[in-house]
Amino acid sequence: MRIALLAKPQSQKAAKKAAEVAAALRGRGHETQLEESAARLAGVEGGVHRDELGEDADLAVVLGGDGTLLLGARTFGPKGVPILGVNMGRLGFLTDVGVDGMDDVVESVLAGEYAVEERLMLSAEVTRPDDTSEGPFLAFNDIVVNKGALAQVIRLENRVDGNFVSNFLADGLIIASPTGSTAYGLAVGGPIIVPTTEVFLVAPICPHMLTNRPIIVPAASTVECRLMEARGDVYLTIDGQEGFPLFPGDGVRVRRAAHKAKLVKVASQDFFSILRTKMGWGGA
Repeated sequence: MRIALLAKPQSQKAAKKAAEVAAALRGRGHETQLEESAARLAGVEGGVHRDELGEDADLAVVLGGDGTLLLGARTFGPKGVPILGVNMGRLGFLTDVGVDGMDDVVESVLAGEYAVEERLMLSAEVTRPDDTSEGPFLAFNDIVVNKGALAQVIRLENRVDGNFVSNFLADGLIIASPTGSTAYGLAVGGPIIVPTTEVFLVAPICPHMLTNRPIIVPAASTVECRLMEARGDVYLTIDGQEGFPLFPGDGVRVRRAAHKAKLVKVASQDFFSILRTKMGWGGA
């Protein structure tokens, strides 16, 4: 089996664990690739640049937390590689396999005892008034138009499938995948969406009109947002990890990506048990 390993960026602990796992797998006859920055942190040779990581791989192992899995989804999703997320911190919504139990989980996966759960991803394009464009930008959780720290509220126009929805003043707008509904979308009052559902969440951030509420649209929709007015910096952010500046007149067009992220699922917690733990819901 060909296995790619990605560790939490700038974490020596995660890098060393990834290198140990890679060495153990090679000792058992598996072909492994370790992302180059993790290899450098762990003091081993033969690292692979992230853009090339996972080419023709059968499995990707991502060690870190939910943020690392977001990075892993953008890395391995377009390549169709199933992703096993290993949590090295607190229990997350995405990485529910703990590092202490990962050896048994990896054994099960290598034996073929696992399922693959496909998750919708987002693709965004920035359109300029001069008809040029930037992108596409790929996201697993969300695409967000957000004002900078010193900016005043911004004026946005929102459309779905070309149909005008509203103009509004707000701190920004979130377009989230079902997986991302438990991230920024939840913080602004959006609903929790079962992650395998085929929909998008469109949620304004601190709108200056109480009737501007989050809405759910079909995953086949095209969601558009145009920045009409801004005083200060405005950014497009991708999974909260990548940023791109926006200027008045710029538009953001979001569609479902052509591919889905494939998450490896073994005998572990289901989505609702994770919700009960993370949200403090009653277990009765």
